[in-house]
Amino acid sequence: MVITASSHHIVTDFVVVGAGVAGLRAAIALSSAGRVLVVAKDSLIESSSEYAQGGIAVALSDDDELELHEQDTIAAGDGLCNIDAVVTLVEEGPSAIEQLIGWGTAFDRSGSGLLFAREGAHSRNRVLHANGDSTGREIVRSLRQHVRTLPNVTFRSFSAVTDLIVEDGKAIGITALDAETKTTVHVLAHAVLLATGGLGRVFENTTNPDVATGDGVACAFRAGAEISDIEFIQFHPTALYIPDSPRFLLSEALRGEGAYLRNASGERFMARYHPMGELAPRDVVSRSIVMEMRATGDDSAFLDLTHMAPGFVSERFPRVYQTCLRHGVDLERQAAPVRPAAHYAMGGVRTDLFGRSTVERLFAAGEAACTGVHGAIRLASNSLLEALVFGARAGRAMREASGPLPSRNPEVSTSLFPPMPERDLRTLSWNSCGILRSGPELKAAYRKLQDQMLLPMSDASRADYERRNMRDVALLIAQAALAREESRGGHYRVDFSAKSSAFEKHSILQKRGDQLDAELSFA
Repeated sequence: MVITASSHHIVTDFVVVGAGVAGLRAAIALSSAGRVLVVAKDSLIESSSEYAQGGIAVALSDDDELELHEQDTIAAGDGLCNIDAVVTLVEEGPSAIEQLIGWGTAFDRSGSGLLFAREGAHSRNRVLHANGDSTGREIVRSLRQHVRTLPNVTFRSFSAVTDLIVEDGKAIGITALDAETKTTVHVLAHAVLLATGGLGRVFENTTNPDVATGDGVACAFRAGAEISDIEFIQFHPTALYIPDSPRFLLSEALRGEGAYLRNASGERFMARYHPMGELAPRDVVSRSIVMEMRATGDDSAFLDLTHMAPGFVSERFPRVYQTCLRHGVDLERQAAPVRPAAHYAMGGVRTDLFGRSTVERLFAAGEAACTGVHGAIRLASNSLLEALVFGARAGRAMREASGPLPSRNPEVSTSLFPPMPERDLRTLSWNSCGILRSGPELKAAYRKLQDQMLLPMSDASRADYERRNMRDVALLIAQAALAREESRGGHYRVDFSAKSSAFEKHSILQKRGDQLDAELSFA
């Protein structure tokens, strides 16, 4: 059921911002506790989950063990995983997957059994796919189908959340911009869940959809919540590079199935950078491609699947194959030009294991949250599982929120907007806060972002609010990356290229006073 507002005021019991895996799973957990409103910025099918090709990792195969999945996750996290979060993810994963199957999720099978694939940095075949390369889409489909059977859950699409409403230190609702009426809507609730997905559009090159502008992180920061590990950005090594076209993700699973990375001369180069070659962790592969491009002066590297059996790619990865074909690349006959692109944020709104942020009644789950489960770099295909497991946990915890709701619209402060054009902002982020970072570039970017005079706007559009959020997130990334004088996981400093035990800690940023200045600490 989809609702539309005829007024500027909506009261519900719980509001979930985001209609991806984390948001939908939380809504299901909340549905028996009261009225649940799920707010989506775009259409109900536009989310980062929809674009998740790689799969969902779970220790369910006969030759796998929970401890092995835990060990692989911790090893990938490069010293910064929250061990309790990892144990929770891995131990609750199998039952979460079995529940999905019960709700109609059609994972790929081999005969009567589930088909498990292996991806980079996994020690066992434990990654489930659906339709080869449409795993996120299939999980969202089944969750959406299930949630529509629940009478207490309603949806509101094309409503961009602009800020959180906080009174007496408690989150009591959201403000949203209605795309149809161009008016601001106040939604009041006992508790708010931010499941807004990623922040990839902060960067010039990204595999994320247009809606991934870091809205949840920015809104939570302005509301006083702690933001953690925001400097750790995972850059996917193989995004299709066609000038003037979106950076379509070419799944990790392609290399897991044996694809080669070559330079423009046709040489396989990954062995020079890491003993695991093409199956090295994503951060290593991304940096290796950038270094190889710099060494050769080429615009891209190439992902080669032409040595595989005829028909394998088109049958195993139909979505990837057809998309590349539309761009003039037949993966069964020619290598695809690829470049790294911003893909996933390990950091976000700092939460406990039940999605609770440091602001009372404000919760976060999925990519917008930071439970510490991914550490400094995410193990491939753990993100969908995280959204599923911690979305359910956040939903269960939100059921405890109660108390009287305001009967009138609260006072909301005037929004201020940076003048920097979106393209300039994204280019600055890519060049200064991207794959290879340095102190002088980070400091210059931080000062440029901080020194902008914020201006009020009487008729702000969704794009204006998104630009404000991207600026706030970029500023947080620059500040945290500048302070972390080491290289670890998704954060690489050319001027501090080694890891340091002094920084085996999580960065924490919180708004200082009424300014958008952030106080930074490590803990």
